[in-house]
Amino acid sequence: MKTLSGIPISSGIAIAKAFLYVESDFPEIPRYTIKKSQVELETKRFHDAVKRSALEMKRLRDRAEQEMSKNQAGIFTAHLMMLEDPFLQEEIINSIEKELMNTEWAVWNLAHNLMQTMNSSPDPVFRDRVVDITEVSKRLLDDLLSVTKISLSNIDEEVILVAHNLLPSDILTMNKTFVKGIVMDMGGGTSHTAILARAFNIPSVLGLSTATLEIAQGDILALDGSAGEVIINPEKAVLSKYQKIARANSKRQGRDLELKSLPAETLDGRRVSLKANIEIPEEVEQALKVGVEGIGLYRSEFLFLTPGKAAEEESQYEAYSSVLKAMGNLPVTIRTVDIGGDKVLPDYYSAGEKNPLLGWRAIRFSLSQPELLKTQLRAILRASPLGNVRVMFPLISGVEELEQALALLEEVKAECLGKGIAIAPGVEAGIMIEVPSAAVIADLLAEKSGFFSIGTNDLIQYTLAVDRGNEKVNYLAQPYHPGVLRLIKTAIDAAHKKGIKAAICGEMAGDLRCTALLLGLGLDEFSMSASSISRIKQVIRSVKMEDCKALAEKALNGVSSKANAGLLKSWMACYVPSLSSPD
Repeated sequence: MKTLSGIPISSGIAIAKAFLYVESDFPEIPRYTIKKSQVELETKRFHDAVKRSALEMKRLRDRAEQEMSKNQAGIFTAHLMMLEDPFLQEEIINSIEKELMNTEWAVWNLAHNLMQTMNSSPDPVFRDRVVDITEVSKRLLDDLLSVTKISLSNIDEEVILVAHNLLPSDILTMNKTFVKGIVMDMGGGTSHTAILARAFNIPSVLGLSTATLEIAQGDILALDGSAGEVIINPEKAVLSKYQKIARANSKRQGRDLELKSLPAETLDGRRVSLKANIEIPEEVEQALKVGVEGIGLYRSEFLFLTPGKAAEEESQYEAYSSVLKAMGNLPVTIRTVDIGGDKVLPDYYSAGEKNPLLGWRAIRFSLSQPELLKTQLRAILRASPLGNVRVMFPLISGVEELEQALALLEEVKAECLGKGIAIAPGVEAGIMIEVPSAAVIADLLAEKSGFFSIGTNDLIQYTLAVDRGNEKVNYLAQPYHPGVLRLIKTAIDAAHKKGIKAAICGEMAGDLRCTALLLGLGLDEFSMSASSISRIKQVIRSVKMEDCKALAEKALNGVSSKANAGLLKSWMACYVPSLSSPD
């Protein structure tokens, strides 16, 4: 028996034998120099392969739309756009015409360089886009080399699929009746493969690195998609334990379904709003399944991470439009691009900073590139009549930054109206409270903000002077620290005094141990991963505000993170015993 640990992607327990899918990502690529007289033939081969690949991608898109939704089908639309991107096609044609590369090598060379750039990024969202480059380039190369692909649609018994990497098309076309779980060496939580696994409710663990080396064909596997664990050939007692967990999960799913239509309301009638954080449009479907009341944080960074060029207005407009249409009248809060710091800064804006977390990032980056910010704001405003959209500016540290951002927003509104472009009236603009200075002067910022959303990940980092990516000190990044709690309380009180709402969209919002505490601090909205919604709602519906306020008062006066952690643990055990062990 051996346990492998990876990234939990799609919750649930799966127990079945392993089906090892070891097809290589790419076929062997021939490399040779062509003659000038062969250039026309090679470019024709390329264009013909693009046409055939595009036709197959359209079939996949139509199938995805039938089996899932337009949002999930958008994954294949994005692949089609990438395949037909004039910039990428021109790069390949130039390699054929000017460097006299054979077509296969020209395609591989561009794909390889793009994948290297993306894989070297510190940003997991950027790294997760590698699989999309793989999907598109592999489809082209398979066509050019007449490679016949193994079909996963032929699986005819219950298995857990084990692979080094799976493409979105693999997930779509495999026999989902018999694939009970997915285990992968590669992949992260925001990859399109992960999104499709969640859409089909297939328990999955990705990012295991060596799963295909350590798991043999036919091994019995117990997969825990919530814990991110895969047990190889479990002992009888362990197998029995996971079978019991699977039965309990089935019962919990029934309770979650009942909770979906119920309000997030305390026992004594205090109503709060539960919203979802999303990275890409395809995640909307999962959010709606758990009954969210809106999107509290739509991270727009993925639109700005295409190697070699900035996000075009039209591609942004399409992405925002799809989310707004899917959400209907429910509010969607789009955060303007937050790149730099620990998020990758595209090559065309390379900064080379020694201390990027304290440097050129988020609103500072956007204000120094006003045309880029105006393009994003224009795309948002153009999409605004399709739903209920709000704009949110990240990492505001003072009034001056907020005034500059709002001035650009007003400028873009005037430009749109001047050109006869319809925009929704009264698009609300708010800010993220992520810097201690913003919390301290929250009363001043509230005068000019439509709402606050407290980004606890950065607020904790900056308040406690802790680089959360540094394993030597990240143990200090504790949400229970009295200093952090007092800043949160200051921001919430300032918002309420001005008559605006305060939300939290950092990891703290989805932490069961913090739910009652945040209620006691006066929080109006929680925004988190869709997978956390049901259990957070369960806590809210199990407590009274008077008890939560008493808890918050004690925590605000706590002497340390450790003391407050103990306080919250004992409080949960007393008031919400059924959920007192969230780990």
